[in-house]
Amino acid sequence: MSPADLIARVPLGFLLPGVQARVDALDDKIDPTQREQLVAYGLAPNRPLVVLQQRPMTLVMIDEVELALEDSVARHVWVTWR
Repeated sequence: MSPADLIARVPLGFLLPGVQARVDALDDKIDPTQREQLVAYGLAPNRPLVVLQQRPMTLVMIDEVELALEDSVARHVWVTWR
């Protein structure tokens, strides 16, 4: 197995701008109502995204939608990336 084959699972808030990733899970620590809203905006398991910025808020692009997340939410969104 080469390093290129490794997949990391990390909180969304840890990724640098420009990184492409895939949503793995939304942690139960996110309020259920807010979780439903995030899924409605496209932040759902198995969806690809691109991190646009991390400060002052995490900004991601999902399909054609830009979504801004507070730090307290981004650290509970789990993503995978190579």
